[in-house]
Amino acid sequence: MADIILKIAGALIFLSITCGIIRLVIGRTIVDRIVAIDMLTVVSISLIALYAHLSGRFVYVDVALVYGLLSFLAVLAIARYLERRS
Repeated sequence: MADIILKIAGALIFLSITCGIIRLVIGRTIVDRIVAIDMLTVVSISLIALYAHLSGRFVYVDVALVYGLLSFLAVLAIARYLERRS
């Protein structure tokens, strides 16, 4: 049962990556592209967590947490830059 759930989670993660890349390519504004990049970072964090579970090496969870924090700070910095620019 757990194997089926993990396969479904992997398939949904790769579907989300595909949707994020499509949004990144066809995004009309810079905000659309920033949201797509932020979504891709969230999806990649879930991919790292899934890999940590499958490999049994939970040090990757720490990597995912740091990556999430850096992603959050980067989106805040970009939003602040765009707010001052306009």
